[in-house]
Amino acid sequence: MKQIGPIKIIEGPNYSKVPYSRSLFIDGAEKVLIDTGADPSTLSNLEQKHSMNLIINTHYHPDHTCHNYLFPNTEKWINPIEFETVSSIESVAKENGIFQEWGKEGVDQWKKTIPDEWITSLLSINGTYEYDKQYNFGDVNMILLHTPGHTKGFACPYFPDLGVVYTGDYDMTAFGPWYNGTDGDIEDFVRSGQRLLNLDADVYITGHQKGVFTKTEFKSAMSDYLAIIDQRDDIISKHVQSGMDFEKLSSIGIFYPKKTLEHTLLRTWERSGIRKHLERLGYIVKGTEIKSYVRTK
Repeated sequence: MKQIGPIKIIEGPNYSKVPYSRSLFIDGAEKVLIDTGADPSTLSNLEQKHSMNLIINTHYHPDHTCHNYLFPNTEKWINPIEFETVSSIESVAKENGIFQEWGKEGVDQWKKTIPDEWITSLLSINGTYEYDKQYNFGDVNMILLHTPGHTKGFACPYFPDLGVVYTGDYDMTAFGPWYNGTDGDIEDFVRSGQRLLNLDADVYITGHQKGVFTKTEFKSAMSDYLAIIDQRDDIISKHVQSGMDFEKLSSIGIFYPKKTLEHTLLRTWERSGIRKHLERLGYIVKGTEIKSYVRTK
């Protein structure tokens, strides 16, 4: 277990790859856990040993909230934008693109696949934090930065006195930026990435895979990471100009490998992500056709 001052980094299985993530444990006068996507046995042991005072969720996605249920007696906060989202599974479905792509019938089918533990974890969230306010947990100061793009409400915990920031799903993986829910936004993602680079921080902790970066490493990785957005633009533009329709375009595997698109949720996110790039490129989907349009403000 890596430790930076009072911050302990709790790993998820398989290098914290989805469907897991890293959690941060603030081991100070107050015991605070940031996200609950880490290994459940490790989290259970921490709870038995320390008894958490507070859980903070950076956003509502399951790989960061899935083990909230392990802390039934602990107060749980999420950002104010997504507090209403977690109040119902239907709201989660709308923000994840499921309603957009498949309608009510698709939502009903998706609800049947959700583990009861995640429903319990979401519905147990009972409070909100404020963005850009300094919180004091004993001798540990933390600010929850509003960094939208991955989701509307996404927050990055920043520890100014320690020069540490938890960047969560600004994760520098080879997959590239993920903004594929209905509540994701490409331009916000880029702006939030720049905000993270501008912080007075020396250590950047991501939610998945490699994990800990120096500022120099993170800056270099962010350049390559954000460049994937333009690469996706180029691929999509080429296919649209060749006359490819939306159904074909969303089946070739731009975000996810083609063979994985048999999975309904991945196919949903593939379609939703492509729609965002098409809009960015000046196109709109009408039925299965992709047509040019003129932006209006």
